[in-house]
Amino acid sequence: QVQLQESGGGSVQAGGSLGLSCIVSGYIYSSDCMGWFRQAPGKERETVATIYASGILMNVADSVKGRFTISRDNAKNTLYLQMDNLKPEDTAMYYCAADRRGCSQVNHQANFGFEGQGTQVTVSS
Repeated sequence: QVQLQESGGGSVQAGGSLGLSCIVSGYIYSSDCMGWFRQAPGKERETVATIYASGILMNVADSVKGRFTISRDNAKNTLYLQMDNLKPEDTAMYYCAADRRGCSQVNHQANFGFEGQGTQVTVSS
C-alpha cells in the first residue's frame, strides 16, 4: 500500500505561484509512476504531470506545459508540483497519486491506483 498526503494549496491571484508537496509513505519501486491530477467542479479528472519514482520525467499536460513543474526528492519521500503563472482555469482540487503499473498505463483521466485526499487551489482573476 502507498499513502499520500498533500499540502500547500491555497488561494492566489492570476499570474501568481503556488507549490504543492506530497509526502509519500509505503514502499515505492523505482518503476512506480508518481503524479498529480486535478478535478474542478463539474469536470472530469485531468492528469497534470507524471514522473517515475526514479526521477525520469514522463509527461506534462499541454494545458500546464511551461507553467507547472513536477519533481521528486527521494531522500525526503516527497513529490512536488511547482505552479507558476497560474490562471483562473487552474482552479481545482489537486491530488497526489501513484500507480504500480508505470506511467505509460496512466491515462488523461487519471486512473491512478493510489491517491491522496487532495488540496484546493483557487486562482482569482
